[in-house]
Amino acid sequence: MTKIAIINGPNLNLLGKREPEVYGHQSFEDYLKVLASKYSHITFTYFQSNIEGELIDKLQELGFSYDGIILNAGAYTHTSVGISDAVKAITTPVVEVHISNTFSRESFRHQSYISPNAKGVIIGFGLLSYDLAVQSLIEGQ
Repeated sequence: MTKIAIINGPNLNLLGKREPEVYGHQSFEDYLKVLASKYSHITFTYFQSNIEGELIDKLQELGFSYDGIILNAGAYTHTSVGISDAVKAITTPVVEVHISNTFSRESFRHQSYISPNAKGVIIGFGLLSYDLAVQSLIEGQ
């Protein structure tokens, strides 16, 4: 069975509550149930942390044994060389996702330290970004 990890960074635990005009009204846990039922042949692992080092630890833990990782590093996308280095160091393909269109937001959000080391980047399709990432991982195998 295909194993895909979804790793979400800071403030994504507030989906459904935080800026619903940008991030929508659905919690990620509710969305994950829909995603898991759509892809019943995939085993999903979900991890969220507001702490940079915990995200790096999880990438290192899963990054040699999973078929794919979907990473939404949140604001760390624009600041973390450490997360970028972790993505580069592992063998599991990583798809970087963002719920909002980061290029339509503040200019500091236009830079990603993760993108150069990711298999691909999906930006701005709301929670559907995760579905698109799953499709890219399973079709790319």
